[in-house]
Amino acid sequence: MTAVATRVPRPAWVAALRSAPAGQATMPFYLLFGTIVTLNAIGLVMVLSVSSVTSLYAGQSTWFTFQRQLVWSLGGFVALVLVMRVDYRQWQKYANAVVGVTMLLLVAVLVPGIGTTANGATRWIYFGPISFQPSEMAKLTMAVFAAAWLADKAGKERDTRTTIRPVLVICSVMSGFILLQPNLGTAVIIVMVAFAGLFMAGVPLLPLTGWSLISGGAAALAAWGSGYRRDRVLSMLDPWSDPLDTGWQTIQSRVGIASGGASGVGLGESRIKWGFLPEAQTDFIFAVLAEEMGWLGAVFVVGLFAGFVFCGIWVALHSPDRFGQVLATGITVWVGAQAFVNIAAVVGVLPITGVPLPFLSVGGSALLTSMVAMGMLLNIARQIRVEP
Repeated sequence: MTAVATRVPRPAWVAALRSAPAGQATMPFYLLFGTIVTLNAIGLVMVLSVSSVTSLYAGQSTWFTFQRQLVWSLGGFVALVLVMRVDYRQWQKYANAVVGVTMLLLVAVLVPGIGTTANGATRWIYFGPISFQPSEMAKLTMAVFAAAWLADKAGKERDTRTTIRPVLVICSVMSGFILLQPNLGTAVIIVMVAFAGLFMAGVPLLPLTGWSLISGGAAALAAWGSGYRRDRVLSMLDPWSDPLDTGWQTIQSRVGIASGGASGVGLGESRIKWGFLPEAQTDFIFAVLAEEMGWLGAVFVVGLFAGFVFCGIWVALHSPDRFGQVLATGITVWVGAQAFVNIAAVVGVLPITGVPLPFLSVGGSALLTSMVAMGMLLNIARQIRVEP
């Protein structure tokens, strides 16, 4: 594929966002970078707080998990800087290769003896002491492929055979492999990234809405057709119907959030992390944060994610070309949607999906992949030149 510097005509509703004054082209770059650094710093603090207990229960040093996360975080920042220095258009050339590698890894993780099963899910491949989760790479792959495929489709937006179908075929295959792990939450995030890219590329709303409804219906059937997923939906609606099993995490999460009040009980002083809240350092780290930092700290973190989404959308709308527009949109929707799904599950307004909170939850492959994506987004932001 070759890069085509063709901009996508945008509708009138984005006029206000596109009317930034001259000389402000670098501001979103600094805002994005500052937001990423702040979220990573908060994540390390919370990982230290939570994992000092969970590592102790596992018979490890209280610093064990934090030290591993710190190494991944430093590696992530190195990756961010390196990727940020590469012209984002270069990734368009390797989109098909990235898809191929991702597909191979998604298949490999399901092969007995290669993939590792934990808590009933087969999602990890181990390379010695290092584990890698291919489904995390699939999120970035979907964003890159959608952008690369749609980059040279200007004027063909209404031809669904050349826009919607190829993107949804790749999306469906990757999501299908991920559902076999099983991992419905990540599959939903990948579908959202695909549809966001199609929307930004200018695909007509009517067919896009139709396929969105079909995808939503398929996700609902997948949730209701599986026993444990159906239990999660029911426990979200009424966690007290089974308070010692399916409703336990939701109840304990709410207890922790309520205990934090406005200013929190203090860093390191959480009670729910002492064995009361399963997966406290991964899927439910936001509950511990709300308990220790209060709703003020929780709102601050939510505000950081909201600021990230706003800056990401701004970058997408002002990107120098079509590839950058779709890529920035996919990355922004990925992080924003994942943060929303995680926090909504923690507070009990969405079913528990097992989706981690970006930059905060423990997880090396998730953090590294996210930081690579941030390097791409920051490179796009660096190349924006706002006209007077």
